[in-house]
Amino acid sequence: MLKKVFFSLLSIVFLVSLVACGSNSTNGEGTSESSESIKVATTIAQIQDIVKNVGGENVEVSSLMGPGTDPHTYNAVQGDIEKLNNADVIFYNGLHLEGQMGEIFEKMKEQKPTIAVGENIPENQLLSDPEDPSIHDPHVWFSVENWKYAVEAVRDELIDLDKANEESYTANANAYLNALTELEGYIKEKAAEIPEESRVLVTAHDAFNYFGEEYGFDVVGLQGISTESDFSVSDVQKIVDTLVDRDIKGVFVESSVNERSINAVVEGAKEAGHEVSIGGELYSDAMGEAGTEEGTYVGMFKHNIDTIVDALK
Repeated sequence: MLKKVFFSLLSIVFLVSLVACGSNSTNGEGTSESSESIKVATTIAQIQDIVKNVGGENVEVSSLMGPGTDPHTYNAVQGDIEKLNNADVIFYNGLHLEGQMGEIFEKMKEQKPTIAVGENIPENQLLSDPEDPSIHDPHVWFSVENWKYAVEAVRDELIDLDKANEESYTANANAYLNALTELEGYIKEKAAEIPEESRVLVTAHDAFNYFGEEYGFDVVGLQGISTESDFSVSDVQKIVDTLVDRDIKGVFVESSVNERSINAVVEGAKEAGHEVSIGGELYSDAMGEAGTEEGTYVGMFKHNIDTIVDALK
């Protein structure tokens, strides 16, 4: 309780700071007065990757959340104030992914374009939280088809801000969308290497439901769609039963989630006489280090599907 009160007070202080600082980076039309580049702030790196590819040399983009960062529990720090205030436009995922920052984004919308790219996806293509059907699963980037809508949202907003470079944004977006189509084909080809009965993906939390729905996997997460959910002994036992019944030999840790939960599954399976090992580390809510293949959306996804196939086929 004290922790929640502390974070609520921190959010209030942060919002007051935003109002006090104001946003002087844009002119009346939203484009930068001091630089030819559009200054962009994003939350997760997956969105930053879209902006880099679509915006090209016409944008200067920074992400609030780096490798290993959990967006569900992320709290804005002092350095984020400058990034958000200096930005001409802010892109975030929405759908309650950045749970602690909702008030901040609502306040920023009063000052500048602040776009939730996940909310550009048609509602009938969104999955619901199994524990609360009134909430949508925010991990939309694990359906490549859904993520294309996020690309279109970024493209359209950049064009609105900078019509002089519309042709560049359109061409860049088309090239990126083509790369995503190629990625989708690669994922499906790799997934087909795993026998259907072995397509069970066990991870720490339910980040991969869109992946499972799109590419034919039964996804089992020990925690709910948010890492703020906890797990019980019965939750572990249900997963162990699935591993034994389906003769699954591999489970997976996530780069942005503590390994404690998955280690509990491995130990539970061992006690039940079923040997299961960690099949590798997957990128879920965060991507890899900048400058690496895994630090790009396409590279992250290829790493994930390659790791899953190697462990389960």
